[in-house]
Amino acid sequence: MRTATLDDVARAAGVSRATASRVVNGSTTVGPDARHSVEQAVARLGYVPNSAARSLATHRSDSIGVVIAETTTRVFSDPFFLEMLRGIGAALTARHMQLALLMPQSPEEERRLEQYMCSGHVDGAIFISLHGDDPLPERLHEQGVPVVVAGEPPRGARVSYVDNDNHGGAVLAVNHLVAQGRRTIATITGPLDMPGAASRRQGYLDALRAAGIAPRPELEAGGDFTREGGFRAIQELLGRCPEIDAVFAASDLMAAGALEALCTAGRKVPEEVAIVGFDDSAVALTTQPPLSSVRQSVETMGRELVSVLLQAVDARDHVLRRVVLATELVARQSSGGLPTGKN
Repeated sequence: MRTATLDDVARAAGVSRATASRVVNGSTTVGPDARHSVEQAVARLGYVPNSAARSLATHRSDSIGVVIAETTTRVFSDPFFLEMLRGIGAALTARHMQLALLMPQSPEEERRLEQYMCSGHVDGAIFISLHGDDPLPERLHEQGVPVVVAGEPPRGARVSYVDNDNHGGAVLAVNHLVAQGRRTIATITGPLDMPGAASRRQGYLDALRAAGIAPRPELEAGGDFTREGGFRAIQELLGRCPEIDAVFAASDLMAAGALEALCTAGRKVPEEVAIVGFDDSAVALTTQPPLSSVRQSVETMGRELVSVLLQAVDARDHVLRRVVLATELVARQSSGGLPTGKN
């Protein structure tokens, strides 16, 4: 059988070849009736777009590079990354585009990655989990590659970003603990070279001060967004301040590790120590008791990252776009809060 062509699709749908092409290429400028006719014709004829020809004509690869500078073990064991990739993948699939997952583990790999992305293999790049003042997003931007960052970008980087309200979410968590009558409130921070972790720490400090509670450096312990990091941090905190009666952990995995460490130490949760995490991931429902947590829609964030990036790709512009998504507190038993209807 002869392979169906775009001309065949246009004739079967009763539209021009240009209209059929716009529908197949994901354009949003086609009316619903014409779009439906073309989609039906594509399905009926079994039309498969010639991606190589389209790339030559449009100078597009129809691929987006997703850069995560973390270990493979970390990426595939942390629900945050899995939810983020789910959102990104769904949004790209809707636009008939591919996800190229890139996880550089060394400066040399990062240099090769930069060459790869600047050679036309991807139409743009999404960066997740940046540490410190990584120069790569700005370098790509300067070379004309559209870039969007998950979270605040490195200082000085002129790139678009999508973030959750990290500061506001931390304030919600601490206010909740204060409302529960807690006064010696510790925190387990994420790596403070990451803007999101730094914002959550600042929210913790600001909420304490607003409640008339003086922050104490000995009530802060650093973590690395892992369960093991949370376990170690609680051991450190209990050694310094055994009187702590609450903990705000900057991620659910660290909160789960903290909960395990408190139980190991014979401290009852929430009777003696209340705990609130951050993310409201699936982990929050697997602990005993279930974790109170600050909900951020990670999958929605992934979809929004794609939306912001493709606006730049389609418009071929360098407009800086900034999106901050709201957070909310979900109170469960780990903080002594009553379960909500959302649990």
